[in-house]
Amino acid sequence: MGDLNKETFVCLDCEMTGLDPKEDRIIEVALATFTFSETLESFETLIDPETPISETSIAIHHITPEMVQGKPKIQDVLPTIIKLIGSHTVIGHGIYLDLAFLAESSKRCAAPFPFDELPFVDTLRLARLYGESPTNSLQTLREHFNIEPEKAHRAMGDVGVSISVFKYLVAKFKTLEQVRERLKKPILLKKMPLGKYKGRPFNEIPIEYLRWALRGDFDQDLIFSLRSELQKRGRGDRFEQASNPFSTL
Repeated sequence: MGDLNKETFVCLDCEMTGLDPKEDRIIEVALATFTFSETLESFETLIDPETPISETSIAIHHITPEMVQGKPKIQDVLPTIIKLIGSHTVIGHGIYLDLAFLAESSKRCAAPFPFDELPFVDTLRLARLYGESPTNSLQTLREHFNIEPEKAHRAMGDVGVSISVFKYLVAKFKTLEQVRERLKKPILLKKMPLGKYKGRPFNEIPIEYLRWALRGDFDQDLIFSLRSELQKRGRGDRFEQASNPFSTL
């Protein structure tokens, strides 16, 4: 049951005006239903966000206000998105954010749909589990697995890359249940993924920063990794670094 080779998935990617699901808006959405042997159906569209698009946002995805003028509004495309997703498991890189945006969008349309409760597999967390790519960005994973480039930072391009990356990352699993069961557990990160110490091994980060970061609203993998490093130092594994006031100078 749940044989990965027999499953149908849907890969989803959205481009947004920012990163806050409550304040920002979707400006492009793309999704494709697929199996391990073929892509079955796809859909993509630019979306009029009915709000300004910042220069910072444009610099990332190159979607300008002129490009979305006259395009469908999110309420016009939500029925198509819901139909294509159906009962399939949703795949994507940092997919929880895309689903959170769709959930907020549906609430604003007075037609709430529980996007944020759909079954999903996050390829970002699978990449952390895999642990052999220099970083876990979609672009780096594409290069690591020698996947042909698509349109960078545009929704359908990211969907195509995410599908290929997903297939590589689940190679050691036989069933979807095995994937889900493993992802229930937190994953120990090798390096700090963000902030002033981004890219540094946890054992090189000052203990005060680790304690400060632990108070942040981060995902379960980062929280687990911060706690694990602090516990190591508490056991004396990092005694010299933790006790020496000059160790971080």
